[in-house]
Amino acid sequence: MADECFGHPRLAAIYDPLDPDRGDLDAYLRTAADLGARRVLDIGCGTGVFALLLADRGIEVFGVDPAGASIDVARAKPGSERVRWLRGDATDLPPLQVDLATMTANVAQGIADPQAWRDTLRGAHAALRPGGHLVFETRDPARRAWQEWTREKSHRVTEIPGTGPVETWVELVEVGLPLVTFRWTYRFAADGQVLTSDSTLRFRERDEVERDLAAHGFTVEDVRDAPDRPGKEFVFVARRA
Repeated sequence: MADECFGHPRLAAIYDPLDPDRGDLDAYLRTAADLGARRVLDIGCGTGVFALLLADRGIEVFGVDPAGASIDVARAKPGSERVRWLRGDATDLPPLQVDLATMTANVAQGIADPQAWRDTLRGAHAALRPGGHLVFETRDPARRAWQEWTREKSHRVTEIPGTGPVETWVELVEVGLPLVTFRWTYRFAADGQVLTSDSTLRFRERDEVERDLAAHGFTVEDVRDAPDRPGKEFVFVARRA
């Protein structure tokens, strides 16, 4: 089930304006180019930012996400007809043979249930051609990123065209490692509506992820830094064996 920030139509519509800097995707674009990927599966594609960047480069893209509201936002964007949008997850894909599967941003950590995570790796493996690659990131638990998720540090008001000012902030709900739950609050100045979205991320250790990948038919070729967040993330590059 998608979190409200992705699944609620009003929140999905403002997701991009609230997070306009997607420089984190540059490294994924470079990786796709370095691997010579011509067909890409974007797992957890959300509002389609990365999928459309790939399509702009002439790559055939499949974007899958369980949040119908986010898929609707993606489909309304210019150039969206170049992407095949799928509502669901990696466990119920049509037959595919892609060169690269990706999980950008918080997608991998957002698959917090162990069985769902195993099923996702199986689905990605099945969608990849032999020798294809799976690339995704996850935060290093040792950096304790959740300590920064406070109302004081996150509070802001964003002016969104067609919507007006939206006040947002995040607060921790529970830390019970490896799980961390937090809540985003959104207050719309135009009509006073307040919406919330709870999310839970799983903070996996590097060796745990490597074991999971090996158990599902992948060979880890590299574990990199995220260039925009050095020292804070593990970026896994794994090949379908």
